Amino acid sequence: MHPSYPGRVTPTPTPAEQSPEPGAEPGAAPAEEPRPGDLLIRVGMVVFTLGALATVITFVPLFLGTDPFPSAAYFLSMLMGLGFALAGAGFLRSVAAQRRAVRRQAQAADGR
Repeated sequence: MHPSYPGRVTPTPTPAEQSPEPGAEPGAAPAEEPRPGDLLIRVGMVVFTLGALATVITFVPLFLGTDPFPSAAYFLSMLMGLGFALAGAGFLRSVAAQRRAVRRQAQAADGR
């Protein structure tokens, strides 16, 4: 057994070792609230993935030597840029919300 002294460092319990929230499944990670911008980031990720898939599909006829797809298929490739823009907007919204929260906490600490 190790001697106990004032400077002893104790290990941080893992989420599985922590006491679960009431009604939560034992061993489950604690539920996290969605933050501002999370939905935009997720939607942007899905739209980007669809655009990337459309881009790959439009290149297939070039490699197979068949007739190219109609122009609409190439316009679907633009979803990649739209998804990137949506995810970027979600990121900026998240950053702005975090900055507002820090500013509120600083003002509360100052007693304003």
